[in-house]
Amino acid sequence: MTNRALVVLSGGQDSTTCLYWALDRFGAGRVEALTFDYGQRHRIELDCAGQIAKHAGVLHATLPIDTFAALGGNALTDSGIAVEGATGNDLPNTFVPGRNLIFLTFAAAFAWQRGIVDLVSGVAQTDYSGYPDCRRDTIDALEQSLNLGMERTFTLHTPLMNLSKKETVELAQDLGALNAMALTHTCYNGKRPPCGQCPACQLRANGFLEAGIADPLISA
Repeated sequence: MTNRALVVLSGGQDSTTCLYWALDRFGAGRVEALTFDYGQRHRIELDCAGQIAKHAGVLHATLPIDTFAALGGNALTDSGIAVEGATGNDLPNTFVPGRNLIFLTFAAAFAWQRGIVDLVSGVAQTDYSGYPDCRRDTIDALEQSLNLGMERTFTLHTPLMNLSKKETVELAQDLGALNAMALTHTCYNGKRPPCGQCPACQLRANGFLEAGIADPLISA
């Protein structure tokens, strides 16, 4: 019997592409989505994730883990910090320390209860925005830790790991995910339509431009 998969769905471009990748790989009715309410400033992410899951016809759950908001110190959870790119060797202030490690650990615990061993994440080291928890070696180490710590053989699928944003857009087109892109949210400033100025907006815009494909979020 084909395995079931759990997709970590943020409501953004990459995780939405991964959701459709999982549907293509594992089949309709065998994919679930999980979103984390981690105290992010822009609650629109949660709304978008729910709309995307409904559009794709998959079961969707949201888990509250608000410790990141209590920790603060980054532009995604702390309203007093403006979004900035990386400076020199510093990490960008949109980096939330430990976020992907915690997300995937909770996702594995959620999946464990449901007999799911295939976890799907949209992390990518090619366009990883300076986030060390998006790198291949980080994911490999975490997979080993989860398997040892939970006595389960999880596989952490990262279909975008070595893709550029252009290639990610092309993959979304191939998977029939472009209509769902109109429901996504990427902007670090929480704008809809997107601000077009923050690093996330610029990275997304460049990907669609290089792919020669209109972004449904803008053209819808």
